[in-house]
Amino acid sequence: MNSPNTAPILKSTLRHLQDLPGPSGLPLLGNALQFRSPALHLKLESWARIYGPYYKLRVPRRDLLVVSDHAAVAKVLRDRPSGFSRTARLREIGQEMGLQPGVFSAEGDDWLRQRRMVMAGFDPGHVRRYFPALVQVAQRLGKRWERAAKKSNPIDLQSDLMRYTVDTIAGLAFGAAVDTLGSDTDVIQQHLDKIFPALFRRITAPIPLWRLLPSADDRALARSIVEVNRAVDGFMAQARARMQQDAQLRTNPGNLLEAMIAEADKPDSGLSDAQVAGNVLTMLLAGEDTTANTIAWMIYLLWTHPETLQLAKDEIHAHVVDLHNPSMDEMDKLNYLQACINETMRLKPVGPQLPLQANRDITVGDVLVPKGTIVFNLLRSDSLREDLVDHANEFRPERWLQEHNPAKRISTPFGAGPRICPGRYLALLEMKIAMTVLLGQFDITYVGTADGSPPQERLSFAMMPVGLLMQLNHRHSFDRTPH
Repeated sequence: MNSPNTAPILKSTLRHLQDLPGPSGLPLLGNALQFRSPALHLKLESWARIYGPYYKLRVPRRDLLVVSDHAAVAKVLRDRPSGFSRTARLREIGQEMGLQPGVFSAEGDDWLRQRRMVMAGFDPGHVRRYFPALVQVAQRLGKRWERAAKKSNPIDLQSDLMRYTVDTIAGLAFGAAVDTLGSDTDVIQQHLDKIFPALFRRITAPIPLWRLLPSADDRALARSIVEVNRAVDGFMAQARARMQQDAQLRTNPGNLLEAMIAEADKPDSGLSDAQVAGNVLTMLLAGEDTTANTIAWMIYLLWTHPETLQLAKDEIHAHVVDLHNPSMDEMDKLNYLQACINETMRLKPVGPQLPLQANRDITVGDVLVPKGTIVFNLLRSDSLREDLVDHANEFRPERWLQEHNPAKRISTPFGAGPRICPGRYLALLEMKIAMTVLLGQFDITYVGTADGSPPQERLSFAMMPVGLLMQLNHRHSFDRTPH
């Protein structure tokens, strides 16, 4: 049976946005106050089960469309940047906060130029060249966890993994010696941690109170953005100094920032230092939250599924010769671990929803959408439907090793279409290396919250687990499976 998105639709069968069902709201404000919830994504998914794959929300002066049908969502994602773009409010709030625009928020020709620049450094060949630097950061993560294991200290999983991803991005992408893993006082992570939550709060706020009466948190945020922008300027200055001393770095860059600068400096690039800086900041922010959250969720899911955890450990021991210094080829052999990553991203995607704005009058599924309408695309909703995916709400990595797996066409954790995440290959590699350190060198004795309750999902631009702790025993000798 054809879905509403793919079947030929007669004009007389099209529905208007204002005629769609949806949850009731307050007079004048509509559903605006409901957007303030850190569980907004769960509300949107629950409403999809009540009102169907297309429903409306009301906010002052406009209606919003929410879409959960995966075929319609995929079509919207592929229709970028011409048919849909990031919301004007995201660009407005980001600019007001002092964030330089990068490829994440750029649109049109500006996006095309920046995309080429970013992809110049993110291709698999470049990432392979950076692999030794990735391993060095993972070794620091292992030493940090070894210190915690010796003292039997609980590990704040979210905090440690964000340090790991910040150090990885700073070293790999910018050639900067940032070591948040070796310090509890390094300032850059403390500043980065404030930006995405504040951006999310301001985008969803019905009243811009920070403009009318700035709070202490608002003033601290402003100081943090100044510090982060200063750090980004420092990364760029260091990279330009290296490139001035060694001209070969323009044709054979040593990191992503050098590759972006070389691309931006070409006479016909149309790119500025401000755009390069915007992408440095984008990678710091996106690289910190998204990869760290996925690893944290995966560790929790593996801990709650002991047989799956053992299979992942067995695979690492079977293929990795030196558990402190894995190779790129060994990472390529970890197919079961890759399946665990894919299944984690299906169940716990860091971006369960993606709001986009229609650039023209357009049809989404069987709904007429006026230009300027914001469309909330629910990226997880159909992945959890039992009629579309067998045992949809269970953690079953094996499904990703099977030839027939409906989840492959439904789950889109990195997006889809022209604006699919450019850093996905690097992110997957970071996850594999971190899990090799954890499962290869340690025995996990506990993963969970302080009171033992399941971790809640909190949406703060990215979706994260709340309050996950981990305790480890360090193994001084390793039981090896013969090759």
